[in-house]
Amino acid sequence: MDDAQQQAQTAQTFNAILTPHRSLSPFGFVVLMSLVSLVSFTVGFYFLLLGAWPVFGFFGLDVLLIYFAFKLNYRAGLAYEKVELSPGLLRLTQVDPRGRQNNFDFNPYWVRVGLSEEHDGRTIMWLASHGREMVFGHFLTDDERREFVDALKAALTSARTVAG
Repeated sequence: MDDAQQQAQTAQTFNAILTPHRSLSPFGFVVLMSLVSLVSFTVGFYFLLLGAWPVFGFFGLDVLLIYFAFKLNYRAGLAYEKVELSPGLLRLTQVDPRGRQNNFDFNPYWVRVGLSEEHDGRTIMWLASHGREMVFGHFLTDDERREFVDALKAALTSARTVAG
């Protein structure tokens, strides 16, 4: 293979990392937790002065539960999916929040990428080849799935023509 062919194959690769959206930044989390803590402490202290001391503890428990719920949500946000396409291989790598990886390899000539639309408008993105079907991109919005499927189909078409 000469340099021109090798550069053409390298240029035709497609790489994408799909990550869950998190609208609250770490700084926003600190601000939110500070406000929740301040309000809970203030109202809880008022009830403590009235003699309803158990309410103060419940306000503290609420703050802890909100904190742990956000921490679990941020931990789930560590999951991602990577789609890598070269003329000879399409690889889907799914990484869970603990860092465990599952790789799924497909031949670009045989793989089909599709989008199924449910009756309520929700979409499901999938790859299929040789009787196997892999659903992916769960955390993308419906519009993002539509855009991604179009981009991946175009990249597959290019990869097939370069390799062929």
